[in-house]
Amino acid sequence: MLLGLGHAHMNHFVVRKIPPAPKGPFVEALCALGVATVHEAQGRSGLMRPTMRPLFDGAVAAGRAVTVLAPPGDNWMIHVALELCEPGDILVVGCISPSTDGMVGDLIATLMQAKGLAGLVIDAGCRDVRLIREMGLPIWSTAISAQGTVKASPGSVNVPVTCAGVHVFPGDIVLGDDDGVVVIPHARLDVVMEAARVRAAREEQARLRMAAGGPALGATAPMLAQLESLGVTWVDTLEQANGHE
Repeated sequence: MLLGLGHAHMNHFVVRKIPPAPKGPFVEALCALGVATVHEAQGRSGLMRPTMRPLFDGAVAAGRAVTVLAPPGDNWMIHVALELCEPGDILVVGCISPSTDGMVGDLIATLMQAKGLAGLVIDAGCRDVRLIREMGLPIWSTAISAQGTVKASPGSVNVPVTCAGVHVFPGDIVLGDDDGVVVIPHARLDVVMEAARVRAAREEQARLRMAAGGPALGATAPMLAQLESLGVTWVDTLEQANGHE
């Protein structure tokens, strides 16, 4: 089993070197495409559970994942990871076992913002939410809780983690917006972005058709033919439908 996946290992590591952030304006492109389109474009994979929610409406961020595997209720390794983060990175925190404790508050958020991080994704709680919202730092979490934490137990940094049901490897690309968080494998970024652009263009055509009053996707000729092949019959009245029984 790969280190970190399943959270069953006993050793603790802080890995200094991870795949570099992709070159080029990928952040702006991904943020414009959005989580839903990217998720669909990569075969409906990589989407974190819907319990992973932004702390404020309109939050959007994309960047390279720096990963943390932390004991529940202990934010020590988050501080360690911040020593390795580069501007534009997104910190992704998974816990060894479930936790809703407020592992990140306004002090850590202030440091993240000062270091130029793009955001935080944490499978645990955040607190000081009003202050973080005022800061405008994009954060996604699975809980909001004033419950404090300790710095007593080691974990690992930049190992594979499971965060809200998704395996995240250090260096993967993370995209978050109002729809949630999706993870793109580092090696597949170019392929996924191209597929997402194609999908976005197709959806724009559908949007124009909808704005003009339709027809809906299900009422186009190919869809009608497919529905007919599946046994869907159009009738004018319920009595006619009963007559087909």
